[in-house]
Amino acid sequence: MNYTYMLKCSDGTLYTGWTNDLEKRVEAHNSGKGAKYTKARRPVELAYYEEFETKEQAMKREYAIKQLGRKEKQKLIAGKKVKLSDERKEKED
Repeated sequence: MNYTYMLKCSDGTLYTGWTNDLEKRVEAHNSGKGAKYTKARRPVELAYYEEFETKEQAMKREYAIKQLGRKEKQKLIAGKKVKLSDERKEKED
């Protein structure tokens, strides 16, 4: 599975990216190994994500989200805010 995700940084800004291992990628961002942008804005928290079958689909969605303004990104987050740990628990049950 591939993911497009948005993080909320400690300074209130949003970061958008894609990955094939969401939990590992969020941990990398919080350890300072994720991206130059988030390194100075830790801690970050997962605010939003979408799942895709292919890397190309995730990358295309990442680009589309990056074209949105802040208000549109916040609306996207408000409509589908999901905690990764809660969803993983549901899949295990």
